Amino acid sequence: MTSNKPTNWTGHDDSMVENMLRRGASRRDLLKFLMVSGVGAATSGSILFKAQQALAATPVTGGSLRAAGWSSSTADTLDPAKASLSTDYVRCCAFYNRLTFLDQGGNAQLELAESIDTTDAQTWEVKLRSGVEFHNGKTLTADDVIYSLKRHLDKSVGSKANSIAKQMTEITKLDDLTVKIVLMAPNADLPTILALHHFMIIADGTTDFSTANGTGAFVCDTFEPGVRSIGLRNENYFKSKKAYLDSFEFFAIPDNSARINALLSGDIQLAASLNPRSRRQLEGQDSVRMSITTSGNYTDLNIRLDMEPGTHFDFVEGMKNLVNREMIQKSVLRGMAEIGNDQPISPSNRYYNINLEPRAYDPEKALFHFKKAGLVGTEIPIITSSAPNSAVDMATVVQQAGAEIGMKLKLEQVPADGYWSNYWLKSPIHFGNINPRPTPDILFSLLYASDAPWNESRYKSEKFDKMMLEARGELREDRRATMYWEMQEMIANEAGTIIPAFISNIDGVSSKVGGLKPNPLGGMMGYAFAEYVWLND
Repeated sequence: MTSNKPTNWTGHDDSMVENMLRRGASRRDLLKFLMVSGVGAATSGSILFKAQQALAATPVTGGSLRAAGWSSSTADTLDPAKASLSTDYVRCCAFYNRLTFLDQGGNAQLELAESIDTTDAQTWEVKLRSGVEFHNGKTLTADDVIYSLKRHLDKSVGSKANSIAKQMTEITKLDDLTVKIVLMAPNADLPTILALHHFMIIADGTTDFSTANGTGAFVCDTFEPGVRSIGLRNENYFKSKKAYLDSFEFFAIPDNSARINALLSGDIQLAASLNPRSRRQLEGQDSVRMSITTSGNYTDLNIRLDMEPGTHFDFVEGMKNLVNREMIQKSVLRGMAEIGNDQPISPSNRYYNINLEPRAYDPEKALFHFKKAGLVGTEIPIITSSAPNSAVDMATVVQQAGAEIGMKLKLEQVPADGYWSNYWLKSPIHFGNINPRPTPDILFSLLYASDAPWNESRYKSEKFDKMMLEARGELREDRRATMYWEMQEMIANEAGTIIPAFISNIDGVSSKVGGLKPNPLGGMMGYAFAEYVWLND
């Protein structure tokens, strides 16, 4: 194919087009310029596209970005140990650092740690970077790391990562920049575990979290729980590449349509976790684009096994057969999902049990179990809200399927504000939304161990607990995989969590935003977008 580009067109001309874009030239003006320069219409489009791509890939320093998540609460916190919502994770990633972080491929990379070494996966030595300073000018030392990690073991703190951290039986100081960590049993996942949002490092002795004193790329300027947070670039950041943005503001707009309208109007530059039905509103819009991440996020229907009607095994079985997973995937999630099989390990994980088939939609079998439980015709409330992603639409699908066989499933839609504090984990039947986690052990420890802090269905199994500990210390990969496969089967068949699909996260982004990439810890670049993105003029 021949090109219509003039033979004397050079890289300097490409730069000229890029500069015109920076100055705000319209597409019409640029096309006129190219036509005058002797560029054919067909080639003009490709030149403009190339220039726009180059411009978007070139970091720009300065500017303020406003981003909106989908949920917030008056319980929002700056204490990393207590973080539980996306808004908490965004703040933590901006104001603090971890010993390690996960890159785009899910591999643990060093952050505050200069090295992490072990010979047996049980005793670890962590060497810290020297010269790192907290926002108040204090220098990072081993004491800060020890204090941060030991807080998770103190039950009075209420750490969300206590069940994971308690495998650390010894955390001691070898010198000012070296920490020794001894585990209850070998666990080769420790560098990955330390990359979780809860394991941010805070200054030794910190008890006041009305503001954040971290080492992160941004300094906390404003923190209003349930309202907003503002961060200003840390000019004394220890990394060679400081944040590009001068500042960022993060808050929640629970209503999906309102979040999209704010993006399209230019009021915000990033709209997190949009409903898949919103794709058509964004497609074809020059001012915005979509950032799609599939990494294990899911919305689940939880039936507490310690409360009526979940105490009836046949009711739980009936509900699992009543959920039309294909309809949820295709109609509710618009194909932006992979069908789930009622356990939390996503198909992208190497430990995913490929032989565990999802429950088929079988209303007759569901009715059989409901009759056996004696609950046909009984009104059964299901708590739903816009807080968990697509939960209202999922609940409607389940309710309609139930109505067809005589089940009276009553949907009670409650406000997003306060949902996580007042209904999640507490109501007999309710929805949850779980963010991606990088390892099966982390998911099992947080969600399914008998003492798990987020045990959504109150599942308890001594066998499961024992296998979890054994798998954690198993260094033979084939044996570990076998155990994880069996544990997935146990969850799917015994727990009260129904996971119909793994959802592709859709973030709406202004075309002015550059640098946003997928991350295995979830959307918004694993909630760490503020440090890495920039705003083009």
